[in-house]
Amino acid sequence: MNQPTDAYRPPADPSDEPSKAKKGNRVWAIIGLVAAFAVGLILVRQYLDLDILAEQASRLRDFYANHPLLTYLIAFLIYVLVTGLSIPGATVLSLIYAWFFGFTKGVILISFASTTGATVAFLISRYLFRDWIQGRFGDRLKIINEAFDREGNFYLFLMRLIPAFPFFVVNAVMGLTKIKATTFWWVSQLGMLGGTMVYVYAGSRIPDLMTLKEQGVKAVFEPSQLLQITIAFALLGVFPIVAKKLAARFSRPHFVHEGEK
Repeated sequence: MNQPTDAYRPPADPSDEPSKAKKGNRVWAIIGLVAAFAVGLILVRQYLDLDILAEQASRLRDFYANHPLLTYLIAFLIYVLVTGLSIPGATVLSLIYAWFFGFTKGVILISFASTTGATVAFLISRYLFRDWIQGRFGDRLKIINEAFDREGNFYLFLMRLIPAFPFFVVNAVMGLTKIKATTFWWVSQLGMLGGTMVYVYAGSRIPDLMTLKEQGVKAVFEPSQLLQITIAFALLGVFPIVAKKLAARFSRPHFVHEGEK
C-alpha cells in the first residue's frame, strides 16, 4: 500500500522570519523602555528632591570642587536620562543646574545634554514606531513627508523656537519623519539655545534651593515675565514665516501684459 503523502506546503518566505524577529525585538524594546522610564522616574523623585538637595548643598559643592569633571559628567548623564526617556522635571532640573554651575557652564551643559536627550528620544520613536506609522498611514502622510523632505529643517527650527510645542512631543513626532538624525541634532541645538539661555540666566539668580522649593518657577519668573517671554519667543518663531512669505511674494517675476509697454 502506498503511504499517504503530506499535503503540499509552499516554501516559507525567508523575509517572514526577520520581520517576526524585528517585531519581537521591538516588543522587548518597548518593555525595556517602560521599565527604564519607571525606574528613572523613581530615582529622579527620590534623589533629585529639592529638600534633599538643599540639605546636601554644601557636600555637593565640596564634591564639585574636588571632582569637577566627574560632577559635570554625572550631571550630563542625568539630564540625558531625564530628557531621553521623557521623564517629567527637565525644567526644574535646568534651574537646579543653573543655580549650581552658574550661567556659562550651565548653558554649555544643558544645551548639549538637552539636545543629546532629545536625539535619544527621537531615535527611540523612529526605531519603535516609524515603520508601523508609515506602513499604516503612508498614503495619508505622503504630503507631510514631501513637505518635510523640502523644509523639514525649517519646521523643526520653528517648533524648537516656540515654547508652545512640548519638548517630548517634538522629539516623538520628528522621529516619525524622514529627517536625518544629524540634522535633527544640530537644528535642535540652535533652536533651543535661546530658551536655554533664558532659563539658565534666571536659574543662576536663585539664592538657594529652598527658595525654589517654596516658590517654584515663581522664584525666578513672575507670571507677567513668563507671559512676556512666551510672547517674545512666539513672535520670534513667527518672524521667519512672515519673512519667508514676503520674500516669496516679492521675488516672483512680474510679467508685462500685452499692450503695456
